[in-house]
Amino acid sequence: MNDLLLRAARGEQVERPPVWLMRQAGRILPQYRALRGKLSGFKELVETPELACEVTIQPVDELNVDAAIIFSDILVVPEVMGLSYEMIPGKGPMFPMTIQQGSDVDNLLSGEQAAVQLDYVYKAIELTKQELAGRVPLIGFAGAPWTVMAYMLEGSGSKTFSKARRFLYRQPIASRVLLQKITDTTIAYLKKQVKAGADLIQIFDSWAGILGPEQYAEFSLPYIRQICEAITEVPVTVFAKNAWFALDAVGQLDCDVVGIDWNTNPAEARSRVGASKTLQGNLDPCLLYAEPETIQQATRDMIEGFGHQQYIVNLGHGVYPDTPLDNVKVFVNEVLSYSS
Repeated sequence: MNDLLLRAARGEQVERPPVWLMRQAGRILPQYRALRGKLSGFKELVETPELACEVTIQPVDELNVDAAIIFSDILVVPEVMGLSYEMIPGKGPMFPMTIQQGSDVDNLLSGEQAAVQLDYVYKAIELTKQELAGRVPLIGFAGAPWTVMAYMLEGSGSKTFSKARRFLYRQPIASRVLLQKITDTTIAYLKKQVKAGADLIQIFDSWAGILGPEQYAEFSLPYIRQICEAITEVPVTVFAKNAWFALDAVGQLDCDVVGIDWNTNPAEARSRVGASKTLQGNLDPCLLYAEPETIQQATRDMIEGFGHQQYIVNLGHGVYPDTPLDNVKVFVNEVLSYSS
């Protein structure tokens, strides 16, 4: 009933640009907090299809956004490969065991053998598609291989990811083997998401910006390229956070949409990515703490900067959990009321 996102992603004409938010399902919503408080932890929510479905649809009901994104986590991929993770309240993900040396990589599962274990994600997508009943498209996603690998080596989030980057320098062959295993698993995983009903796929390279240009060209882009070339049934979005130095190369990938963070202005993004791609982004998430008038003006300016065709309105990263819900609604409603 609302295919704005898909039309915009394919470069077709739209009446207004579609809008959704990265991390739109989560702590900004009181109904999410109420549900989360009844559970043992984050992973119970991710691994229970009925609950993941409920949380995925909450922002569609509450915010009237133009897309749902399945509630999951990028770290489900390393878990089925053989490295389990825990979600520590107030600290984030933690891996009890990490990749220490090349021989550790040999013991990991990959490809179809690993992806088949993520049945709870596919069931959540199927349930969500049924419940949405065509209201809006459903986005599936996965982490880019480098970003997933960074967690597998570091064991948690990090300011520097020095352990992960050191591994690239000291064990480049093992790094490539690990990246290929993650890539093979991710391709199988995303294909199953599409088969389950995902209408668009987004690849999150959240830690792209901690690599230099040469390392990014060697250890991230080739593996994202493989994923883009493998997923042909639905549009694909690539979001490489803080990888402003690689925008030209990202624009050459076989994807439909390029996500832009808030450190790149619309004119530069368009000139470097090229005219054939749809752009997505890039409001600073912190701007949603501002006064409503400021949010409205910034949102209008952003749309005018990107142009309302071949453009998907979003933030330049995920919405922060303590963002006032009313301010999020101001942002979304400004887009919903936009006319060129």
